[in-house]
Amino acid sequence: MMKNKIGLPQWIIICYLLILLVLVKFTGISYIDILNESLVKWVMNGVLVISLLPMINVGAGRNFGLPIGISAGLVGICIALEFKLTGWTGFLISMAGGSAVAILFGYVYSLVLNRLKGNEEIVATFAGFSFIPVMNFFWTLAPFKNRQMLYPVGGEGLRPKINLDQYFGGVLDNFMVLSLGRLQIPLGLIVFFAAIGYGLYRFQKTRMGATMAAIAQNEKFVQLSGVDVNRYRTYAIIMSTVLAAVGIAVYSQSYGIVHLYDGPFMMAFPAVSAILIGGASRKKATVFQAMVGTYLYQTTFLISVPVANTLLIPEMAEVMRMIITNGIILYAFLHEGVKKSEKI
Repeated sequence: MMKNKIGLPQWIIICYLLILLVLVKFTGISYIDILNESLVKWVMNGVLVISLLPMINVGAGRNFGLPIGISAGLVGICIALEFKLTGWTGFLISMAGGSAVAILFGYVYSLVLNRLKGNEEIVATFAGFSFIPVMNFFWTLAPFKNRQMLYPVGGEGLRPKINLDQYFGGVLDNFMVLSLGRLQIPLGLIVFFAAIGYGLYRFQKTRMGATMAAIAQNEKFVQLSGVDVNRYRTYAIIMSTVLAAVGIAVYSQSYGIVHLYDGPFMMAFPAVSAILIGGASRKKATVFQAMVGTYLYQTTFLISVPVANTLLIPEMAEVMRMIITNGIILYAFLHEGVKKSEKI
């Protein structure tokens, strides 16, 4: 039976969220508007958070190399924009193209992580950071011809930000929106997110999913049973990379802009913080934890911006975001370090 304990990070974020909800009363912003926006932010970031699950559950770390999968997804989006695909066609081709590139990126990424087993999180962090400059060369030199994607002067090199409004911006956000007075529930967006979550949940119940979980808990024992551990780790890493590619397509259509170059640089940290808030450990995470953690994390920062702008100073919201994001990750490392020292 699964035990859902509320730890210190969860209590901190819940208390912080409750304080913010009280303070919202003094900003003049409607609670309904906040709820509407929080639902979009939840799914917009949720697929990226849920992409961490396969790697965590096979014991390959929390995937601080998330920018690798995000970069693959950005390539898929750029391919769709190059052919000026719009609406659902553009969105689906973005995900399909990004997933194909992510399989290649994920395989190479898995070779690195399998070779440096035991230090996955440090290696993944540097792999993610190192990959951004490589992709910056690609964005500058890639032979795209759509003038709306290129720098206006010179006509070469992709722009850092490309507007998606005339392509497939908001195509999923605006699909099956349920209106209950002022409350707008993006059913299409939520169903899409739930379908991915359910697919992952069912996968965890399969023989392959159970083997991956066993590898995370006791790799030596599984290896002695004749299982090719590296092969399963490779599958999990590729799965995480593909889901990250899909996640950035969802994120970009909600945001309405594709952010290239240094855009993916720090996107791993909020995703990792969100899943930790949900209660995930280093070697075990569930779909439920990813969903709950994402909603708490994103809603907290959605509310903190107007509150800080009205009652404090505008820069305070970003400062609080950095303190909480990095503080929760640091707490997780400290907590694991204490548990290891107690075992010794």
